Amino acid sequence: MNLSAFIARRYFFSRKKRSFISYLSVLSMLGVGVGTMALVVVLSVFNGMEELNRQLFKSVDADLTLSPVQGKRQTMTPALLTKLRQLADVQVITAVATDNALARYVDGQTVVRVKGVDSTFQQQHRLDTAMVEGRQILQRNGVNYALVADGVRNSLGISPEDPLTTLELLFPERNRRLSSLTPESFRQQQVSVSGVFFVPSPNYTDLVIVPFNIASELLGYGPDDYASLEVKLKPGSDEHEVQTALQQQAGANWQVQTRDEINRGLYRAIRIEKLFVTITLAFIILVASINIFFSLSMLVLEKKADIGVMRSMGATPALIRRIFMTEGTIIALTGAGVGLLLGLFLCYLQQRFGLVELGTSAGLVNAYPVSVQTNDIIITGGIVIVVTVLTSWFPAQRAANEGAN
Repeated sequence: MNLSAFIARRYFFSRKKRSFISYLSVLSMLGVGVGTMALVVVLSVFNGMEELNRQLFKSVDADLTLSPVQGKRQTMTPALLTKLRQLADVQVITAVATDNALARYVDGQTVVRVKGVDSTFQQQHRLDTAMVEGRQILQRNGVNYALVADGVRNSLGISPEDPLTTLELLFPERNRRLSSLTPESFRQQQVSVSGVFFVPSPNYTDLVIVPFNIASELLGYGPDDYASLEVKLKPGSDEHEVQTALQQQAGANWQVQTRDEINRGLYRAIRIEKLFVTITLAFIILVASINIFFSLSMLVLEKKADIGVMRSMGATPALIRRIFMTEGTIIALTGAGVGLLLGLFLCYLQQRFGLVELGTSAGLVNAYPVSVQTNDIIITGGIVIVVTVLTSWFPAQRAANEGAN
């Protein structure tokens, strides 16, 4: 066994007497352990929230989305659209027309975001798990239907069980003055509501999904105008390879984005918050590890005679420094190891039993999601190592200087 590690271990496990130094070492381990446990749990919660958002966005966002580089809509020739649909790894491409409109139902009205989709939309199966009332129908027997978000249903008091009351959608005519709100100032479409879906995100509470031809007429789209094209990939496809192929075919007027790229702002906010929380908890661990500095400093004073004996036997200052550095490492890593195990155990309990709830009555999950990732364990270990070096170096250097004098 390495000599410095052997002596440090003997100092750590010595039971000759219970002194203030012993209790201070225990307090140091507790501080590092609690900080490590908190860091593991908090980072895992952030990971869980990020994964939860990805699951939520699968209900409304496609694997890949083509959207205009400029403006709300862009023309695409039928030949090019057919060519895109024939790419090897493309399973379905859904044409989309979208814009804000006014919705009326009985005596209520509100501004909604109308999204028109073609007949391939239901082949994507994105809303299958998000339906909370009614059925997922957009067209049947020549009748047009709408799917409304839970927020729209609550605002207007919509009931999918009432087929006689229709949802009226209004969009202002282009190049018309709206000084007087006459019926001629608006394009109008009426659809029956077939179902209600719920996506627990504020970005989708005002969404109304209708057939593409209804939205196209309402919003004044040209015959080959599209707001976006939503792409479902075949299982096992390489997302980035298909993205590159679609971009090459679509040209410079279109941009092809993955689901994560569309929601880049949210993920960036989560990661920035995660970074600042990590820095904060790292400082907490550093403050808790100050006890290591004091316990090692007092240990140096207590072992001053032992240091003299080791010097007389030929021990170098470097060896004495390593002894006390190793002593600090043992204290910190013992606390960190216990804290890491407790943190992982708490994450398991949260995953298994949902101990801490989100506090919402509706949603895909009722408890805070957690996801333990190897990178976070490595980051936690790195923080503990850096803190250990910072808090152990000066007492260890002092011990080496004591031996040199």
